[in-house]
Amino acid sequence: MNINDYFNDGNLLDKQIEFYIKKNQLIKISENPELIRSYLDKAKHNLDFFTLNKNQGDYNDWLIVILYYVLYICALALLAKKNFMSKNHTATLLFLIKEYSIDIDEAKLINELSVSKDDAELYTNLKFDRHNASYSTKILFSDEKIEEYRFKVVEFMQKTIDLVK
Repeated sequence: MNINDYFNDGNLLDKQIEFYIKKNQLIKISENPELIRSYLDKAKHNLDFFTLNKNQGDYNDWLIVILYYVLYICALALLAKKNFMSKNHTATLLFLIKEYSIDIDEAKLINELSVSKDDAELYTNLKFDRHNASYSTKILFSDEKIEEYRFKVVEFMQKTIDLVK
């Protein structure tokens, strides 16, 4: 999936979202503030687990997995804020692009409270690395890469908290 295609082609984005709705991978739900809180609590819980284990250098592959799920759970909180739930990681990302992306003028006004193209790319990259960390026997991640992801995930979590308030 080339994330740029969805930012550049609203029709493609809409078609893909409709596909996931028809396949019951994106589902409309009732307003549920408790679900949003639960997602954020779970994301914080997972980030705490990351923090407890980040100095165990032999397990950087699992740190990538943890960070991905912190990010993904935050994304689910954002969907719940819009009264949706997702059963598919790609559907979740596409929904975020559609419902939280803003144009350049809005970006200047509320830069810190939007899900940006960089956030979508982080999601995509971390998802890819999470897959490799989970299933490949040859992928090792440096401490620097782990810290880069940690910083971006914490930033995304804070953005999520601000957006769901």
